[in-house]
Amino acid sequence: MRMMNRLSGKRESRNTEGPQLDVRVVRTNKVFKTHKGGKTASWSILVVVGDNKGQVGVGLGKARGIPDAIRKAEEAARKSMFTVPMIGSTIPHEIRATSGTAQVMLRPAAAGTGVKAGGAVRACLEAAGIHDVLANSLGSRNAINMAYATIEAFKSLNVPEKAAEKRGLEVSELVPWLEKARKEEADNAAY
Repeated sequence: MRMMNRLSGKRESRNTEGPQLDVRVVRTNKVFKTHKGGKTASWSILVVVGDNKGQVGVGLGKARGIPDAIRKAEEAARKSMFTVPMIGSTIPHEIRATSGTAQVMLRPAAAGTGVKAGGAVRACLEAAGIHDVLANSLGSRNAINMAYATIEAFKSLNVPEKAAEKRGLEVSELVPWLEKARKEEADNAAY
């Protein structure tokens, strides 16, 4: 029963030391390598790992067995984890990123909107803990490229404080609603 959860993209939290992470299997692919004696089958698996609080990573794993491939992908994803800048439960600004021929456009949304995305993009957003965002996929819909394009979009995000500092402006001049959003964020963290 546990294997079905991993292959269907459901959440799974392991009871190991360290932080509890949300592990999502996004795509499984059976691949073959031809040898002199015949074909050898193996599995290539894409996994997204996040803590639902702004940390996310993505990794690929390949092995002869599915559990080994998932373990390898999970280790690669844990090593590639980074922090996503957020304002409340959404992203700070609109962003567009590409990987291969896949292109992803992410736009911030009002509280309560939810995650309007599908497939690999949704898995990346939910694992990162982003709850209100609008996403659009342009170009190829290959799950691997879509996941990497989403990760590139996350890495390209800037917090308004840094942008205001770079321009020599006050944060309130650049983004008037930010002070209220940060205060609500702090109040929610206190509870």
